[in-house]
Amino acid sequence: MTDSRTKRTQTLAAAAKAKSRAKTEAAEKAIRVLVKRGEPVTFQAVQREGGVSHAFLYNHPDLRGRIERLRAQARPIPAPAPAADTESTLVLALTGQLAQLKKQHRQETQALREALEQAHGENLDLRRELARRGSPRQGPTA
Repeated sequence: MTDSRTKRTQTLAAAAKAKSRAKTEAAEKAIRVLVKRGEPVTFQAVQREGGVSHAFLYNHPDLRGRIERLRAQARPIPAPAPAADTESTLVLALTGQLAQLKKQHRQETQALREALEQAHGENLDLRRELARRGSPRQGPTA
């Protein structure tokens, strides 16, 4: 009984391999046909043309990689939409104004920081002079 079971197992394994080879060949032929016709190579198109399942295509690493490469090659790279002349001119003008305002803001901020530094320095000098002359600080009265 073990001998007949082994024989059946071998026969089933051989049949499964043959079926897988036949599906692989059908899928490869479908890819070639699609490329020859100039149609996009997608998993759905190969499935229809070759009569194989999506699962078979996704689980077969060589076929999956080939379909993904061909699908990526067939996708056209979208060209950027040309902007109208008035829009681009307006954008350029506003961008220039914005850059000028940013520059002016940075300059004003820097001038204010320098003035603040100078005021702090003068304040420190005055405190030191006051301390040197011996004037006590007036604190809160109780």
